[in-house]
Amino acid sequence: MAIEQSATEERVAIVTGAARGIGAATAIRLAAEGRAVAVLDLDEAACKDTVEKITAAGGRALAVGADVSDEEQVTAAVARIAEELGAPTILVNNAGVLRDNLIFKMSVSDWDTVLNVHLRGAFLMSRAVQKHMVDAKFGRIVNLSSSSALGNRGQANYAAAKAGMQGLTKTLAIELGKFGVTVNAVAPGFIATDMTAATAARVGMGFEDFKAAAATQIPVARVGLPEDVGNAIAFFSGDAAGFVSGQVLYVAGGPLD
Repeated sequence: MAIEQSATEERVAIVTGAARGIGAATAIRLAAEGRAVAVLDLDEAACKDTVEKITAAGGRALAVGADVSDEEQVTAAVARIAEELGAPTILVNNAGVLRDNLIFKMSVSDWDTVLNVHLRGAFLMSRAVQKHMVDAKFGRIVNLSSSSALGNRGQANYAAAKAGMQGLTKTLAIELGKFGVTVNAVAPGFIATDMTAATAARVGMGFEDFKAAAATQIPVARVGLPEDVGNAIAFFSGDAAGFVSGQVLYVAGGPLD
């Protein structure tokens, strides 16, 4: 997809967990909207493929390595992005990990790791970036929740983190709205990514069989793709979504309770 440069001022976006999957698709989608994109992941080298796809299409991108659950690394990463790309006014909190297990088998480390990356990471990134948004009188924060926020066997940690993302979203929307900042959440259902492939392996199924079984339970009769989520995030991050804030959009191929 070729990059179309907007006549308006180029905005800088940060997408966390952008080396692969939903994060990579989102970074590429936002670049296609004319954004300069900081492709942030735990391993900077892993961001190379996403950055190359953006730059090959004529966009600007920067690979950034940081642990979003580490306050000092987050502060340093945001400072570097502001210096090398420009002040970030779009943030997509996508970074995440899985440590699935039933509650009686779940270790404290399993719990802490998932809560720290998803929820603490979103808090630290949002806190670090919001000052640039307030100064610009414009900002878009999009948090990645999940259909698992409604509860999912073997995912007490992940479900709690993703439900927490919804509470964080609504609270930040209230606090930051008067500064021109909107905050929304996208909650994917079954999306074909490395993470869902890992879930298939955990339950002892081949990934193709796992996807086929999931599709039978989805009204549109297919599983989601990372690009499906990226499209929703692109809407929330754009100018047209200026009167939409504090919302949770399920991208799941059908209604959820």
